[in-house]
Amino acid sequence: MKKVLVLCTGNSCRSQMAHGYLEHFAGNKAHIYSAGVETHGVNPNAIAIMADDDVDISKHTSNNVNEYLDIDFDFVITVCDNANERCPVFPSKAKKFHHNFPDPANLPGNWEELRPEFARVRNMIKEYMSDFVKQNIA
Repeated sequence: MKKVLVLCTGNSCRSQMAHGYLEHFAGNKAHIYSAGVETHGVNPNAIAIMADDDVDISKHTSNNVNEYLDIDFDFVITVCDNANERCPVFPSKAKKFHHNFPDPANLPGNWEELRPEFARVRNMIKEYMSDFVKQNIA
């Protein structure tokens, strides 16, 4: 079984959405982890926008990448430039992928104002993770 780590700055939004979609698309063919170079807690707006697409990430936790340094990952996917620059070197054969997704969590506004941007970013992540699974895991 493949082991995949999704890495972001705070493991609160983009990496959590990516984690949810990787589990959704890979099923039992991969074990998915997500982490941040910091931990900020799981963003409630990320949970809500994923629920709109029938993917439940409400039980996810925000984890620090240092918790996973002893795991021999097959793939490490960074989903923001900050994490890509700060990503520790994994002493493994992990193949690294990077895509800088916009961060809807840093925008001002109420949920109704933010919802379209969260949906846009969610859809970008969904497409990327679907393609990733088809090309690397399926």
